[in-house]
Amino acid sequence: MEVKAIARQIRISPQKARLVADLIRGKDVGTALNTLRFMPKKAARIIEKVVSSAVANASQSESIDVDTLFVKKIFIDGGPMLRRISPRAQGRATRILKRSSHITIVLDEQ
Repeated sequence: MEVKAIARQIRISPQKARLVADLIRGKDVGTALNTLRFMPKKAARIIEKVVSSAVANASQSESIDVDTLFVKKIFIDGGPMLRRISPRAQGRATRILKRSSHITIVLDEQ
């Protein structure tokens, strides 16, 4: 039985978050949380919270054994972008895109 947790509109670039997500895809939950805990990236803290949330969602159901969970799917989609302007030479302006992410994690029993 699958369990899901979603974090929406997180202020981190999807490209940076995917680097961390690729490292825990397919691993069991204990190993994934341990990997994320010692990783020096901002995305690791955020994804660790989402994995913990998914485990908490699983613990609400009595039919699921939390010790046998693994990361079945993890995907990071782009969220809305904040558009900012940086002044440039000769009166021009350049757009700066501050990207956000939607993080979805699906856990399943082995």
